[in-house]
Amino acid sequence: MTTTRASDSRDPAGGDPGAEQDRPRGTGTKGVPRARREEQILDAALEEFGRRGYAAASMAGIARRVGVTKPMLYTYFGSKDGLHTACVDRLGPRLLTAIDRAMASDPPAGQLPHAVLTAVFRTIEERRQAWFVLYDRTLPHGSGPWRAAQRHRDAIDALAASGTAALLHGKGNDDPLDADALKHVWTGTVGALVGWWVSHPELSAQDMSARCARLFAAVRDGA
Repeated sequence: MTTTRASDSRDPAGGDPGAEQDRPRGTGTKGVPRARREEQILDAALEEFGRRGYAAASMAGIARRVGVTKPMLYTYFGSKDGLHTACVDRLGPRLLTAIDRAMASDPPAGQLPHAVLTAVFRTIEERRQAWFVLYDRTLPHGSGPWRAAQRHRDAIDALAASGTAALLHGKGNDDPLDADALKHVWTGTVGALVGWWVSHPELSAQDMSARCARLFAAVRDGA
């Protein structure tokens, strides 16, 4: 996801002067189990990274979302890179599992694309911006976050390649280039639909599933 805002400079040793002031009442750190605090931080970071992109997202902004100090983020995750990688490693397996289960459910012929899309929508419904944490064009090439995201993207691409090849094979087409081209069309379509969904927050995952069913039917029937 492209963004035009500058990223926040990191200061692992220093605090954020406004973090304590901006902390909402009742969201202090004492008494919160570490595992629960990590979940809160990851939820906030997925939202921040998804909305703003890696380059523009700030540790201070994430800390404010949680109601903690910026140094606490470094204590838990070590760096901005470490936090982003943790977000990717949280989201990636969930998406892969959902897609894999949808493909293994053996939907009727021609219904596999809709089944996979429905699985994606349901997985990210609560934090649909998180999709763009995996597909973030502002990640520095070769960095830890870039490698982590690429690993999960490659796994998702492998499932997409398998699905599109099977779909074409069912139509008597075993051309590998056709399958590869269709895989690219498919992955682009999924990203475009998620992007459209983000701009329509009033629509649920079920709404999107029903809409895509109608769109696929229209394309298939030429209506």
